[in-house]
Parts: sequence; structure tokens; C-alpha cells
Amino acid sequence: MSWFESFVLGLVQGLTEFLPISSSAHLRLTAAFAGWHDPGAAFTAISQIGTEAAVLIYFRKDIARIVSAWFRSLTDKEMRADHDAQMGWLVIVGSIPIGVLGITLKDQIEGPFRDLRLIATTLIVMGIVLGIADRLAARDEDGGKHRAVKERKTLKALGIRDGLIYGFCQAMALIPGVSRSGATISGGLLMGYTRESAARYSFLLAIPAVLASGAYELKDVGEGHVSWGPTIFATVVAFFVGYAVIAWFMKFITTKSFMPFVYYRVALGILIFILVSTGALSPHAGESAG
Repeated sequence: MSWFESFVLGLVQGLTEFLPISSSAHLRLTAAFAGWHDPGAAFTAISQIGTEAAVLIYFRKDIARIVSAWFRSLTDKEMRADHDAQMGWLVIVGSIPIGVLGITLKDQIEGPFRDLRLIATTLIVMGIVLGIADRLAARDEDGGKHRAVKERKTLKALGIRDGLIYGFCQAMALIPGVSRSGATISGGLLMGYTRESAARYSFLLAIPAVLASGAYELKDVGEGHVSWGPTIFATVVAFFVGYAVIAWFMKFITTKSFMPFVYYRVALGILIFILVSTGALSPHAGESAG
């Protein structure tokens, strides 16, 4: 992998990680369209550490408060009723599904799941799911001629059941094209949470999974065409770009619909199917050298 490739892929990772359009799919597609080798699951997981570092800084006050309350709840029974302490436990519980499935499906994640036809399918299907969830949220928020405005849930209403559902939604993102934020935000909206609450918990829930996945994949750096230097460079680029994107996205969702992302996902998925079906793009482009 050249330094230019690592810069472009780091830029793509930072731009797409927090948007509900799938960063892993875009890393895979960028390499395929450019005629580069597939960066692989290891590069994807490690570069995500950069964007997750942006989450740690952006939500540093929330994270510090949650971690502090969680540790105090271990010895102080009264603290166990504290919302922040409960959030700490819920992030742990919600991380279990992706941890178990990530290890169980490791071979599929690094192989069959990177087929461009599967990526196109997940882009379209999950795009439609996100669109439905967004419309339901908008209906509750706006009400209508014969319908009153319905108050949506905040994270204070989050319990173990919803935390696990969030967790299984996040685990779906093991398939490129699903999108970690897209799946968890869709799940949150369908469960009746506000856009801001769904996005906030989505980002907090991703922290243990992404950091653990990146650390696990460190052993594979240096194998094949991906080396340490370009991987670290891409991770740094992803951090700076990702921080800017998350700051913009958290403001965007308070007043805007997710529908632009829905249209983009469906259009991109259809384009991939057309390119593959006409032979202009191989569904396994770049895999042999990855």
C-alpha cells in the first residue's frame, strides 16, 4: 500500500465512519474503483481506532462521567441507581453480541462478506430500513392533522432489553455495507428514541467494540500488502477528519432528516449491481492480492 493510498483511505474512513453509509463498504469500494488491493478487514479495524479516538475526545465529558459513576457503582450500592452508572453497564451489555459474533464469524468477515454484490445488497436493504425508521421518527415529531405529536424516548429510558437490541443492531455491521451507525441509529429510531439519543448511544456503544477489534487485528499488520507506516498514517488522517465529521453530524441530526443518506445508499447499491452485472467491475476486485 502506497502513502497516497493510505491517505485516501484514511480520508474515506474519517468521512464515512459516523455517517450511516458504512465506512467498511466505502473503504472496500474505494480500493475496487481505484484498482487498488482490498485494504482488508485488519486495515479497516485499525483505521477505525482513529475515528474512535475522535469519539473519545468529542464525548470526553460524557465518557468521564459514565466511567467514574460505573467504577463507583462497583462498591457503592446507592450509585447503582445512577443513570451514568447504568449507562456504563448498558454499554458493556450492548457490546457482547458484536464481540461474540465478531470472533465466531472472523473467516466470513475477512472473506465472503467482502463480496461487492453482498455490499450492494446491504447498502440498499439497510438504506430502506433507515428510511422507514426516519419517517416514523418524523411522524412522531411532527404529528399531523389527525395525529398528536408523540414524545420520543431519551437515553434515560434505556434498559437492558433495548441495550441488547442496540447491541445486535451493531453486530449487523460486521457485514460491510450495513453501517455501524446506520444499523444502531435505525434500531434506536424503531424503538422510539429521538434521533440525537439514538446517535449518541450508537457512538458510545461503538467504543469498546472498535478499540477491541482494532487491538485484535494489530497482529495482522505487515502481512500481505498492508504495512505499519501507511496504516498508522491512515489512522491519524481518519482521526482529524472524523472529529470534524462527528461535530457536524451531531448538529445535523437535531434538525435534519436521514433521507439524503437513504437516497445515497440505494443509488450506490444500484450502481454497484449495474457495474458488476455488466462486467465493468468484478465482485471480488482486489481480493486476490488483499
